[in-house]
Amino acid sequence: PAAPGFPPPPAATLAAGQAGNPTVILLAGLQGAGKTTAAGKLALYLKEREVDYDAVAAMEETEDPNEPNQELKLASRMPKRERKVLMIAADVYRPAAIKQLQVLGERVGVEVYAQSAEDKPLDIVNNGIKKAKEEGFDTVIVDTAGRQVIDVDLMNELKGLKKATKAAETLLIVDAMTGQEAASLTAAFDNAVGISGAILTKMDGDSRGGAAVSVRGVSGKPIKFVGTGEKTEDLEPFYPDRMASRILGMGDVVSLVEKAAAQVTDAEALAMQEKMRDASFDFEDFLKQSELATNMGGMAGIAKMMPGIGGQLNMNQIREVEARLKKNKAMICSMTKKERQNPELLIKSPTARSRLIRITAGSGMMMEDGQKFISEFQRMRTMMSRMQKQMSGAGADMEDEEAMMGAMGNRATRRSAKKKKKGRTGGGGGFG
Repeated sequence: PAAPGFPPPPAATLAAGQAGNPTVILLAGLQGAGKTTAAGKLALYLKEREVDYDAVAAMEETEDPNEPNQELKLASRMPKRERKVLMIAADVYRPAAIKQLQVLGERVGVEVYAQSAEDKPLDIVNNGIKKAKEEGFDTVIVDTAGRQVIDVDLMNELKGLKKATKAAETLLIVDAMTGQEAASLTAAFDNAVGISGAILTKMDGDSRGGAAVSVRGVSGKPIKFVGTGEKTEDLEPFYPDRMASRILGMGDVVSLVEKAAAQVTDAEALAMQEKMRDASFDFEDFLKQSELATNMGGMAGIAKMMPGIGGQLNMNQIREVEARLKKNKAMICSMTKKERQNPELLIKSPTARSRLIRITAGSGMMMEDGQKFISEFQRMRTMMSRMQKQMSGAGADMEDEEAMMGAMGNRATRRSAKKKKKGRTGGGGGFG
């Protein structure tokens, strides 16, 4: 169990090895399911992001459950196992499979053991494991061969590899887009080889989770990871409750917050919170937040995890928002450092118009694009300030309302707000 305030472990974790006595993980599946890519993603996850739940359990005695913000401790902030991983290229049949794994290994900083495509897979794997033992690796991931269809030769080869390596894990790679057809695939592999779990790939598509239900229902074995995108870091531990929420369009707030927390430190988050509260949020901050959104999977990835939003936004709307963000980023990059750090130069300064003309021309945008961005930025900055004050219990008083009206540029509304303020009795705002 996790320490107080920490989220529970995922549905299933992977067996852990020791330096010189590595745990062996076989990856199996049909061609096109994303097996080699999954090997690279899994290697990166085990190397950098896997939570050490043994260490977390030991923290139960030292953690104070009454300490403020204990409930905000997330998997991205928990102690990591940081495995030393070796990948073995055992797919000698598919052209370029070995090269693909080597490229992935270089990208994620994980060593790949490979031999000639003329060598036998069993010899390659045995030699790779020997190297892992001699050089102190604690985890070995074997990328085995796939086939277009399930056949006897494929199964016999897998059974031979599993027996020779004494693999602790045999993970079936399942394309989530196959839906309930995954049932027959899972049954065939589990009956012939015996799987310990599965990795669902391509869960960033339009699949609704039929494959997830099929794998568990047919084999009784857990889904251990899901691939959520094309990047090497787009692999997540599988949480059934979170996946159910996404399938039902209810979002997945915990995963969303974890993704955000993995991108920024506590100090950075607090500093940004302060800037939002006192409305000193500038264009450089906007750029950082845009890049953060991109690293979290873009607007499409974020929308899927937001309750009440994921199922209501279509791809055209998401593309429209992303296109607008791209325009805004281009305009910010055309600003001087002084302008990026001082938005008032583009809002209240006598030179605001000439500056905006220069910026829009330099970024290849229309003046209308620039004016729209500045207007949206003002509204967003004011709204963020109001929200932060409300969340901190300070409430949003009429001065905030005037600022909001001022940002919108409606003089008559501002006058109306002032009249209301004069006639108001009692103290500040808040929720009541």
